[in-house]
Amino acid sequence: MNPFRWSYRVSFFLGFLICVGLLGFALYAEYQLGMIPCPLCIFQRIGFIVMAVFFLLGALFAPRGGTRWVFTGGALLGAIFGIAVAARHLWIQTLPADQIPSCGPPLDYMFSAFPFAKVLQLVFTGSGECAKVEPILGLPMPAWSLLWFIVLAVLAIVATCRRTQSK
Repeated sequence: MNPFRWSYRVSFFLGFLICVGLLGFALYAEYQLGMIPCPLCIFQRIGFIVMAVFFLLGALFAPRGGTRWVFTGGALLGAIFGIAVAARHLWIQTLPADQIPSCGPPLDYMFSAFPFAKVLQLVFTGSGECAKVEPILGLPMPAWSLLWFIVLAVLAIVATCRRTQSK
């Protein structure tokens, strides 16, 4: 069974399953491995959630023609957001120790105390907890996230552009 010949529906369902698996691993890393997520980690999870929703909707409805781009566009928006957040997170992790921002307040406090635009500004500025590198199989978590956002974006584009004979 050649994965490059899978239907749009099967490809999008695979994308959904990958997103759910990644979110499941993030929860496992948080609750079992003790890797407390920083605000940028949480925003990366939001990117995967957005992608999972559009992958699932695309798999359920399996539209034909140009309508496919609605679901692909939603998945790509989640991917672009996730790529931006993961790239920023990696950049913060590469800063020298003297340039790392100080630790900020928790995300739930920021949402209750500041308007949304200010929260985004504070999160993307980064904080000390975002600079902590905890490698998994030799790479930090945001590097894995960046890789998966790219893979899933390519999967969505290939599935949408490919012509299928049937199904």
